[in-house]
Amino acid sequence: MTDAAASNPLLTPSTLPYGLPDYAAIRPEHYLPAFERAFAEQRAEVAAITLARTAPTFRNTIVALERSGELLERVAAAFYTVASADATPEIQEIEETLAPLMAAHHDAIQLDPRLYRRIAALHDRLDELDLSPEDRYLVERRHRELTHAGAGLDDADKERLTALNQRLSVLTTTFEKNLLADTNELAVVFDDAAELDGLTPGELSATARNAADRGLDGTHVVTLTLFTGHPYLASLTDRESRRRLLAASRARGARGGAHDNRAVLLEIVWLRAERAALLGYDSHAAYVTSDETAGSPEAVHGLLRRLAVPAAANARRERAALQAIVDAGDHPFPVEAHDWAFYTEKVRQAEFDLDRAALRPWFEAERVLWEGVFRTAHRLYGLTFTERGDLHAYHPDARVFEVYEADGGVLGLFVLDLYTRDTKRGGAWMNSIVSQSHLRGTRPIVVNNLNVPKPAPGEPTLLTLDEVTTLFHEFGHALHGLFARVAYPHFAGTAVFRDFVEFPSQVNEMWITWPEVLAEYARHVDTDEPLPADVVERLMASETFDQGFATSEYLAAAWLDQAWHSLTADEAAAITDVAGFEASALADIGLDDPVVPPRYSSAYFAHVFSGGYSAGYYSYIWSEVLDADTVEWFRSNGGLTRANGDRFRELVLGVGGSKDPLEAYREFRGRDAEIGPLLKRRGLAD
Repeated sequence: MTDAAASNPLLTPSTLPYGLPDYAAIRPEHYLPAFERAFAEQRAEVAAITLARTAPTFRNTIVALERSGELLERVAAAFYTVASADATPEIQEIEETLAPLMAAHHDAIQLDPRLYRRIAALHDRLDELDLSPEDRYLVERRHRELTHAGAGLDDADKERLTALNQRLSVLTTTFEKNLLADTNELAVVFDDAAELDGLTPGELSATARNAADRGLDGTHVVTLTLFTGHPYLASLTDRESRRRLLAASRARGARGGAHDNRAVLLEIVWLRAERAALLGYDSHAAYVTSDETAGSPEAVHGLLRRLAVPAAANARRERAALQAIVDAGDHPFPVEAHDWAFYTEKVRQAEFDLDRAALRPWFEAERVLWEGVFRTAHRLYGLTFTERGDLHAYHPDARVFEVYEADGGVLGLFVLDLYTRDTKRGGAWMNSIVSQSHLRGTRPIVVNNLNVPKPAPGEPTLLTLDEVTTLFHEFGHALHGLFARVAYPHFAGTAVFRDFVEFPSQVNEMWITWPEVLAEYARHVDTDEPLPADVVERLMASETFDQGFATSEYLAAAWLDQAWHSLTADEAAAITDVAGFEASALADIGLDDPVVPPRYSSAYFAHVFSGGYSAGYYSYIWSEVLDADTVEWFRSNGGLTRANGDRFRELVLGVGGSKDPLEAYREFRGRDAEIGPLLKRRGLAD
């Protein structure tokens, strides 16, 4: 090992607890050399499998493949955690350089004909191998995934496929970089605090802090969220301020200049369609859904169309109620998209005597975390948490917690990175730094990232109800990553089908308004008084309020994803007008209401053009069928009990990806999921 290699902390296992990367010692210049070493190491490991003269066995082929790439997984997890949460210009440059290299490396393994032949030989003899259920499923999945990736293509097609994958990796990285830059550039500057009338003192101090961070002292800066809307739209009394904020959000990636994403996404759509055709599918959507629980685009389209008609009708009724409020004022005007959230709160107050913005003092972040999120996990699963101030993650705002089982045994580490910053991509997500595996003897380290505005020093962080929901949701993913107990890294944690992965996180949201849970965490930041019982009642009564809008904006985005990715290569190549295509697609499903824009428009739809949800954004509503049905099961079986938690953990969370997810659900529920509870929840039932 050279002196440079010996001094690279990424090239040796971390000595910190659970293998937490020693981020204090890692410098940007360490990453690319570590990746180069890791690529070479895994190539050698795979070559040892494929060049073996012995006949393929489960151990010398499948298990050996599971053991390979340990260094690469370690380096990649450390790097991509930083690339998403603290993407400095230097890190972004590394990511751009790395994207085609990573794609080429994965293709070299997935398209290796010798490896494919060995795995295919085992797959052909499955019934003769006397494997455990998890071992058998691993062979089935490895064979299916290699086939799906193109391992059965001839050499010329593989060469074209590799070129497509490398170009797509560059484009998706470019899309994410452009979006982050444009989101930062379009942060809205307000010269006068009066323009932000309606915000709380804490929110106002956050905008002043944003301005100071940008060298704009004396002004106020509102940063943008990943999705189209913004929490402040519900509170800002100045209509022009609301208009400016929504206009900035909707302009991202589509206003010309260096960060325009329209040409990028058009090429992504075209190349994905071309790749699908090469692999034998009519469209990228057909390719993706063929290896999901949905099975086909037609199944997805059927569900989306079934929900769109009643959702749009509900949105029209909600819009009429908003217009009535406006018309009753001194200066009537037609309601526009930037008015919806503000006047929705007026209607909510009129119908339910409920002001959601006024609830924030009851949702202090530390209390929500410890007495809400963590205490619920204790009641359901027996977990306890200890903050490890001696362990440092990749950024000072990222906090590390050690997680213990009910018997005091260690489970893993949980990292929470709550606050927004210019180097963090938008939205909220969970990822693993270390995945659990009996084969490798590893315990999990999972991360939750949110984008909550950071208040001024010394001030409490007061969450919106939506942010409370996000915290519970992402922790549901974290539990999935912490609980999975599998032999092989291929099945670790959330390594399940995309249209199943949201199910456990959605279920965890049910506890937000569960009476025993709410009573613990929803206490006033100054007086410690619980949220008044009558407010809780009104909150529960308003659960289906504004669901027409919420469902319509989501379905519109899901449909755009399907519309783009249902194109053939020739159809995709002919598209030049992004806005025109969007308008046509939304009209096709009846969700072309200008007052209810899609939750994401194409030029800033990171889930599908730079994330892992291409042709898969439907997954949220698909998983919600299971979620709503599971909530009914909990309610019918005693709710927040250790017995219920243990059953859900054992049969769903704990299996990771080691068995068919719908089979796991049937074992848990005793039957397939029914759609009725979802329709009721969304206000779509007849």
